Amino acid sequence: MSNQGVTRNDLILVTGATGKQGGAVAHALLENGWKVRVLTRNRAKALHLAQKGAEIFEGNLDDPASIEKALVGVGGVFSVQNFWETGYEREIQQGKTLAELSKKMGVKHFIYSSVQSANRNTGIPHFESKWQIEEHIRALKLPYTILRPVFFMENFLLPDFRKNMEAGILPVEMKPQKSLQMIHVNHIGDFARFAFDRQLIGEEIDLASDELTMPQVADAFSKVLGKPVKFVEVSLEESERTKGKEWAKMYDWFNKVGYNVNISALKNKYGLPLMDFTTFLYRVWLPQKLLA
Repeated sequence: MSNQGVTRNDLILVTGATGKQGGAVAHALLENGWKVRVLTRNRAKALHLAQKGAEIFEGNLDDPASIEKALVGVGGVFSVQNFWETGYEREIQQGKTLAELSKKMGVKHFIYSSVQSANRNTGIPHFESKWQIEEHIRALKLPYTILRPVFFMENFLLPDFRKNMEAGILPVEMKPQKSLQMIHVNHIGDFARFAFDRQLIGEEIDLASDELTMPQVADAFSKVLGKPVKFVEVSLEESERTKGKEWAKMYDWFNKVGYNVNISALKNKYGLPLMDFTTFLYRVWLPQKLLA
């Protein structure tokens, strides 16, 4: 822990605010009295944050000039990039450029969202890209915090999962005996806000809030939906054919190695509430299903 960092008088620049992680961080900061500037390519998509008090800055992580302008007067940064949108090289470039310009502009606290196990030589491109960005941040000697979340519970809100739930099946590329660690994406917002509040500079925090096998996930869905949901194991060959090599490679690693967050130690160290998967289904998944 450090006595440096930002205070509530500082402005926080949030990237990815129209996505899951950046959106969770922006909401958590705004709801706790922080001043937030959102960097977005699409002002219209960020209007709901403007209504909550965020300053909207139109810019692009591929455009260093717009990033530098967005950093004027900023004390803290939340950095996240989207591999699935950018690909490997562009994700790395965006992450490095934002870090370099934050250093240049005198940012006092830089929070980067990576992925749990980025440091374990997984060979998964969207894990390796984040490790390269992490290493660059450390080399720059930025005052940083790194958050490393696992698999998002929100992935079960994707249309394909919803469609399968209606049919009573849970097709996933997991071995039935292998567990998968998961996190409610709002906890990334909780921990980012906490890191700014407590000035947790130099800390690297692995984030997970539950761990279940896919048969256990199917049982949770059965309970919440009030009808049977059966887990169906999908082959990696089928996964690669329908979703691509990157997705299949990730699930191959999930089955052979997997995330390794000590969830109880995380709870004990930071004292923040962590949502289990069944609670997530009742509080988040089911209400959104009813609205869909």
